[in-house]
Amino acid sequence: MFKLGLIVNPVAGLGGSVGLKGSDGVTEAALARGAVPRANERTGQALAVLAGLPVQLVTYPGEMGEDAARAAGFEPQVIGRIAAGATTPEDTERAARDMVEAGVDLLLFAGGDGTARNICNVLDERVPVLGIPAGVKIHSGVYAVTPKAAGEIVAMLVNGELVTLGDQEVRDIDEQAFREGKVRARYYGELRVPQEHRYLQSVKQGGRESEELVLDDIAAHVVEEMQPDVRYIMGSGSTVQAVMDELGLDNTLLGVDVVENGELIASDCTAAQLLELTDGHPARLVITLIGGQGHIIGRGNQQLSPELLRRLGKDNILLIATKTKLKELDGRPLIVDSGDQALNSEMSGVIPVITGYRDAVLYPVADL
Repeated sequence: MFKLGLIVNPVAGLGGSVGLKGSDGVTEAALARGAVPRANERTGQALAVLAGLPVQLVTYPGEMGEDAARAAGFEPQVIGRIAAGATTPEDTERAARDMVEAGVDLLLFAGGDGTARNICNVLDERVPVLGIPAGVKIHSGVYAVTPKAAGEIVAMLVNGELVTLGDQEVRDIDEQAFREGKVRARYYGELRVPQEHRYLQSVKQGGRESEELVLDDIAAHVVEEMQPDVRYIMGSGSTVQAVMDELGLDNTLLGVDVVENGELIASDCTAAQLLELTDGHPARLVITLIGGQGHIIGRGNQQLSPELLRRLGKDNILLIATKTKLKELDGRPLIVDSGDQALNSEMSGVIPVITGYRDAVLYPVADL
């Protein structure tokens, strides 16, 4: 019987859909803006893959794991105590220690980079870990590419398949600086992680040499193709910023803006605002991918809700990237981690990527 530890950070990712770009220290503000916790739902997507397998699940009470485990059909061993509705990073660290004492074979946890830091603070490399991505920003290499992929890795271990163990970096950024448009990443340590490269994400890359001429060409193409009276949702990242620069408009580097007829009509929008702005209006989405990881949805752009993506349709997504950025993926597919597994599957296949002026390539999107 495989003994699986489970920890859920119930407020992970809470600030993403409401434009707060993180969850550290902003839980009340996020809830006030109408944010809905999703970490347990995403945990359920991972656990669904393990249905019927010989797994003994050890977890913490209520929203820190028990709820998701029971919803997925498990009868978990529940240890520890929490104050329901008021969990803290200290709860995560205490839970990790308790899991080690309980003798788990693998610690599965749901959260973001802050949660990975908490785990790293108290664990050495004796117990392997694996993250279910549930945060706004995920720079660390300890996470699976999607919740379902996390379940697939655990299933491989349970079924006795050969999976390499290796050390992966835990990284996090200063969320206050992040909200001000500055990315300051910091190395915090390493954790031992099962490395199945189809399902495990890379550490987010940054600081590459700017391909200014290529970005100018991409921007010129996108602006030339923009249609009148269509609302363009401009995603985050420096590649999209090049388009905003071409338009001569202010840009929220780490947020989502809306442009219509060459004018900025909304800045740093929440998920709810984007739904309101596209209600009854033709709209298109301009996004890029996370360098080194390949995510196009679900990393730093949770404002792009499944409802919005379905409203737009895959044909109204303009994906832009330099060929260098695509080559850095080493053949790995692009990834959609919308929080809606059916939508992830619907968006799989191939997608055109604008890579220059009147230049595009087809690139695969995985169904993970």
